[in-house]
Amino acid sequence: MKRVLLFGASGLLSGAAREAFLAAGHDVSVVSRGSRPLPPHPRLTPLTADRRDAASLSAALSGEEFDFTCDFLAYDGDDVSRLLAVPGFSPGRTVMISSGQVYLVTEGRTPPFRESDSEAPLMPAPPEGTRDRREWDYGMGKRAAETTLRLEASALGFPALALRLPVVQGEADGSLRLWAWLERMKDGGPVLLPDGGTQPVRFVHAGDAASVLLRLAEMKDWPAAPALNLSQPEDIPLKEFLELTAALAGLKPRFLPVSASALTGAGLADTCAPYWGRWCSRLDPSAAFALGLAARGPREYLPSVVRAHLDAPPARSHPGYAGRAAELALAAKMLE
Repeated sequence: MKRVLLFGASGLLSGAAREAFLAAGHDVSVVSRGSRPLPPHPRLTPLTADRRDAASLSAALSGEEFDFTCDFLAYDGDDVSRLLAVPGFSPGRTVMISSGQVYLVTEGRTPPFRESDSEAPLMPAPPEGTRDRREWDYGMGKRAAETTLRLEASALGFPALALRLPVVQGEADGSLRLWAWLERMKDGGPVLLPDGGTQPVRFVHAGDAASVLLRLAEMKDWPAAPALNLSQPEDIPLKEFLELTAALAGLKPRFLPVSASALTGAGLADTCAPYWGRWCSRLDPSAAFALGLAARGPREYLPSVVRAHLDAPPARSHPGYAGRAAELALAAKMLE
C-alpha cells in the first residue's frame, strides 16, 4: 500500500487515476477546490486547496509525506514552484501530466514526435488574441512547468517525470470533442470532413494512462528520462477513426470532404472539426513501451467510449456545434 497524492481527481484522466489507485489498494489523497464532490471511499481523503494559492497549499500539505504524487493541474513553472515550496512537503515519486503541445511550439515539426524533438528551436509567438496564440501559450506553459519540475526535483532529491499525452479519449470525456462528431452524425446533415479526413491522428485512452500512472508508482526502477510520451502506438487517418466511431454507434453519416481554405473562408476552421489542424499532436510512445508502459489502439478502447456517449448523452453540445447552421449552408453550396 502506498500513500498517493493527486492534484485534481474529478476530470477525465484524474478520475480514472483515482479509481485505479483505489482499486489497487492504495491510500489516495486528492487536492481540489472542493467544488465537485467525490464518491466516498474509505481510503480516499479529500483536501481542499487552491492550486494557485501558496497559503492554501501550505495549509493542506505542510509537513505531509507521500510515496507518489501526480499533478494533473500544473500549467506553468510557477504552479510547480508554488507546490514544491510548501514547508515540509515531500511528494515522493512525482509525475506531472504534460502535453504533446510542447512539440507543436517548435519549428520544423515532423510527427510523430520523439521526446528529443522538444529540443528543436521554438517558433515565434503568434499574434495576440488568436487561437494560435492561445495554443502556443499553453504549449509554452507546459514546457516551463516541465523545466521547473526537472530542476527543482533534482535540487530537492526526488524522482520526477513529465508524462506527455496527446488528446485523451474516455467514457467520461467532458471536453465533448467526440460528442461534437457524434452529434453531427446523429442530426442527419452532411458532416464536413476537412481535407477529406486524411490527417493522421493519435490519442490515448484515459484508462490506459491511469494504468501507466499506477505502474509508475509501483515499478521497481524509475525511468531515467525526464519526460516520456504516451499514446496509442499507431497513426489512424481522421476519416477512418470517424468511420469506426460511426459504425460503433450504428450510424451512417454523409461525410463531405472540404478544403481548409473553404473552412477558413466560412469562418469554420476553428470550430467544426475537433482533432483536425496544426494543434493536434501525434506522439511516438516507443520509449515508454520499451519500459513496459503500454496503451491500446482505438479498435480496442473506442467501443466502450462510444457506448458511454450514447448511453448517457451530454446535457449540452460542444461549443462548435453552435455553428452547425453555417456548416450546413457551406455544405449546400458545395453540393449545388
